[in-house]
Amino acid sequence: MTPESPGEVGGCHVYHVPVMRDEVLWMLRPRPGGIYLDCTVGGGGHAAAVLEHAGPDAFLVGIDRDPEAIEFAGRRLAPFAGAFKLVQGNFADLAGILADLGIGQVDGVLFDLGVSGHQFDDPGRGFSCMSDGPLDMRMDMGAGPSARDLVNTLPGAELARILREYGEERWASRIARFVVERRKRGPITTTAELVDVVKQAIPAAARRSGPHPARRTFQALRIAVNDELGSLARGLDQAVEAVRPGGRVVAIAFHSLEDRMVKKKFAESKERLRTITARPLVPCEEEVQANPRSRSARLRAAERF
Repeated sequence: MTPESPGEVGGCHVYHVPVMRDEVLWMLRPRPGGIYLDCTVGGGGHAAAVLEHAGPDAFLVGIDRDPEAIEFAGRRLAPFAGAFKLVQGNFADLAGILADLGIGQVDGVLFDLGVSGHQFDDPGRGFSCMSDGPLDMRMDMGAGPSARDLVNTLPGAELARILREYGEERWASRIARFVVERRKRGPITTTAELVDVVKQAIPAAARRSGPHPARRTFQALRIAVNDELGSLARGLDQAVEAVRPGGRVVAIAFHSLEDRMVKKKFAESKERLRTITARPLVPCEEEVQANPRSRSARLRAAERF
C-alpha cells in the first residue's frame, strides 16, 4: 500500500494509490456476478477498480484492521452502494468473516500487504522513522500492545530476535543492548527517541550509506506488533479454501519476508493451486517514477484448480 499525491477522489481526500492496479485487474479478472475479497481494503482504491471492471451484479467484501481505513473506503466506494460490504477485522479471520456474511466461496482474493501511505505518513501512528510521533505502530490502535510496550518491556534477547528475524537487521543484538540501557533512564515513548538509540547503536561507518539506519528496526517492530507474518500465513491458508475453482489469489508484498511467505504458501498448496507468476511481477518504470514507494512491490498470483 502506498500513497497518492494530495488530491480528491469522488469528493474525498486521497488515502493512497492502488499499487500495480492494472496488474491486479489482469490477474483477478473481475467479471459480472463475481464475488471478490479485498483483504486489505485501505482507502478502497483496488476495491473500486475491481467493482468498476467487474460490471453488473458483482460484489466485494473489504477487510481492514484500521477503522479509519474502513471509514474512508466507505466514502470512496459510495458510488457502488449495495455492491460491497466493509468489515473491520484481521484477514487472518477471513473464513469466519465470509461465513458471517453467508458467503461460501469467492472468485478472487487480494492481499495488498504492509502499511498504507496514509498510515505511514501520519506521525501520530508511529510507523515512520522519518518523523516524530508516539511509538505506536498498531494498525488497529484500539487493540493489543504497541511498539512502545515491546520496546520498554521485552527482554533484550527477545528484542534482538525480533530485529534479526523480522527486520533482517545486522546490528540486532547491539541495538537491543542499547535499548535496554537507554530505558533504564526512563521509557522510550517516541519514534525520535528510538531513532536516536538506533543511531547510537549502529557504528558510524555503517550509517554512511544505504537506507535510514532505523528502517529495519521500525519494520521489525511493526511486524511484531501486528503479527503480520502470522496473520499472513493464516490468511493465505484460508484464502486457498475460500476461492472457488477457477478463482485466483493475488498478493502484493513489499519486503522479502512477505514475498517468501506468499511463494512458500503457494508452493505448499500446489495440489490445489496453479501458480500463474513464475516470477513475481514488479511495477513498471512509469509507476515507480510517479510513486517511488511502489519500487519494492512484488505481485504473485495463483489459480485454484
